[in-house]
Amino acid sequence: MEIQACAIADVKLITPRRFGDHRGFFSETFNARPFAEAGLPTNFVQDNHSLSRPKGTIRGLHFQVAPFAQDKLVRVTKGSILDVAVDLRPGSVSFGQSVAVVLSAALWNQLFIPVGFAHGFCTLEDETEVLYKVTNFYSPAHDRGLAWDDPDLGISWPVSAENAILSDKDKTHPRLHALPSCF
Repeated sequence: MEIQACAIADVKLITPRRFGDHRGFFSETFNARPFAEAGLPTNFVQDNHSLSRPKGTIRGLHFQVAPFAQDKLVRVTKGSILDVAVDLRPGSVSFGQSVAVVLSAALWNQLFIPVGFAHGFCTLEDETEVLYKVTNFYSPAHDRGLAWDDPDLGISWPVSAENAILSDKDKTHPRLHALPSCF
């Protein structure tokens, strides 16, 4: 398992090894030992799975606040996404900056996103399936969001605002300047 720091060092790009033969392949997509050795959490408590039928679906930017803040480990099992993490940690030198990485079933890569970041993605293909592990349980009372299209974030999304497919909830999140301190 290869673990690399991204442009914001606390966000990690993880590439599990795949062992293939005439039957297909085998891969350890999570192993607590290399995670612990890299200083990453190993206490994932919930797995989530989403299917986005059309290309251009945006989910996010989402996060949870204490005491239900979550680290996330995101991977794609079918299709591909542009996965984005935005630093919301007060006092961080990278506050308001983001990391954007293409995750895909073909690349077999994952993104670790720590507590203190908003997370979202845009599907690059139809019928894309995303799986992610989290270190805390979902809590509607602690669920928050950030406007995906906030120009102050400078995220280069692969879809225009007019063509993006969003939930009603994701259309109403505040911009960064209007977001209260969350972490």
